[in-house]
Amino acid sequence: MKRTYAALAALACLLFASVGFADQPKPWQMGMQEPATSIMEFNSWFEQYTLWFIVPITIFVLMLLILVVVKFRAAANPVPSKTSHNTAIEIVWTVAPVLILFAIAIPSFNLLTYQLKMPENPDITIKATATQWLWSYEYEGEQAVSFDSYMLKETDRAAIGKEDVARYPRLLAVDNEVVVPVGKTVRLLVTAAPTDVIHAFAMPAFGIKIDAIPGRLNETWFRADREGLYYGQCSELCGKDHAFMPIAIRVVTDEQYATWLQAATSDLSGANRALMAAVDGAPAAVQTAENITN
Repeated sequence: MKRTYAALAALACLLFASVGFADQPKPWQMGMQEPATSIMEFNSWFEQYTLWFIVPITIFVLMLLILVVVKFRAAANPVPSKTSHNTAIEIVWTVAPVLILFAIAIPSFNLLTYQLKMPENPDITIKATATQWLWSYEYEGEQAVSFDSYMLKETDRAAIGKEDVARYPRLLAVDNEVVVPVGKTVRLLVTAAPTDVIHAFAMPAFGIKIDAIPGRLNETWFRADREGLYYGQCSELCGKDHAFMPIAIRVVTDEQYATWLQAATSDLSGANRALMAAVDGAPAAVQTAENITN
């Protein structure tokens, strides 16, 4: 009878599991990762917007270089011009760049303002502390949760239940992910251990990147609009293991987050396994159900 209930529980996890979206670098990727926040959507728009200036300017300068090489080469122009200045050209090459810079600067300042202006009354506040070479996280609030996040070792995949390399990629997956609810504003406080070096917290799909400086508390924010598992890395050269300091954030539903948070206060490993069972599907769900029945 217990095995029947276990099977039904596993089936329920499969039927009601969230559709996971894991964003990470892809082989031969040319563009940026898909936006998961409004900040990153603004970043992506601004990148496309600036290309409308960069591409024509690049082509124009290339054409000028070709013109100069062909028209004013020694064979075609044995007597070089001695013109010292041209008023019309000087006005054009002064005014045109100013107008172009204005067209780029205005949306750029708007983007910076949007990124740096902290929303009032954030739903969650998380402190991330960098140390050579891991991230430590603290959830502020009535249900305080804190844990260290190390890069996942290949030998630990089976024990943790993260054998799917596509979802938990080598050098990016961690043992304990940051968990946040979808659609909620998260205030992120970033620093480094007092005796450590400078690090940087970067999450490409969220459009955030901020330095972690010893003795200084920087802050940023994000609001993930899609559920899934997102990966980032330390983006400040911090020593020999700089490349082995990944960041992973799992975005889940409000109900899944509340359940995880309550369980994580006393049993982080158990809370992570239960969350993976609800999100990842069959193997984890069956394993969790069997553990409950045993």
